[in-house]
Amino acid sequence: MTKRYNALLAALFASLMLGQAPAQANGLDDVTARGTLKVAVPQDFPPFGSVGPDMKPRGLDIDTAQLIADQLKVKLELTPVNSTNRIPFLTTGKVDLVISSLGKNPDREKVIDFSRAYAPFYLAVFGPPDASINGVDDLKGKTISVTRGAIEDIELTAVAPKEATIKRFEDNNSTIAAYLANQTDLIASGNVVMVAISEKNPKRIPALKVKLKDSPVYVGVNKGQPELLAKVNEILEAAKKDGALEKNSQTWLKQPLPADL
Repeated sequence: MTKRYNALLAALFASLMLGQAPAQANGLDDVTARGTLKVAVPQDFPPFGSVGPDMKPRGLDIDTAQLIADQLKVKLELTPVNSTNRIPFLTTGKVDLVISSLGKNPDREKVIDFSRAYAPFYLAVFGPPDASINGVDDLKGKTISVTRGAIEDIELTAVAPKEATIKRFEDNNSTIAAYLANQTDLIASGNVVMVAISEKNPKRIPALKVKLKDSPVYVGVNKGQPELLAKVNEILEAAKKDGALEKNSQTWLKQPLPADL
């Protein structure tokens, strides 16, 4: 009887323990104790993130990640991601932050938290300067390349007429290549990406045709990490005041930081 009683107590204790929600670790303390900040960044989305001639990552997002790591006084560990896997890398604990030209929308806000904005960005449909397109209705009969799962894919899908053909690609390089190779009439992406394309491919300069959304970029932080989120916001606020964010914008976007960012 004693053995059975002890076994029942053990089973009851185990069931109670399993029913309790695990304690949420303090992400800021973890980063500090580890001495390393793990950040997901883009590798094929210039000027936010790309691989330079020296085979090292560079771009506005890389500089922003380094800024935060420096202020935390820890080393920076970068993880290249694409638009599809960047949030899963955060929610599964592979990285501490996502700094990957990340726009905010209600669905994403259900899954992760967002810092204050650190750089300007707007989404649009672009095409050859001589293409006669003045609004959404003029997209009828046109083929548009876009990166699958990116916010521009969501925005374009919501407004594109059914007569338009949306060709989705798995990464930004493929999306851009399709447009440059005349495989599509138009491309849906961000303004700063089009600036980079224009500099490298003057024969097919993409001009603004239909603006889809103003979408500043934010740092992604896991839910339940108020200390880490507050610290990131504190660092970004200070960087705006001391001109560090302005410098990043001028260096990589070739434009001033909006006053209302």
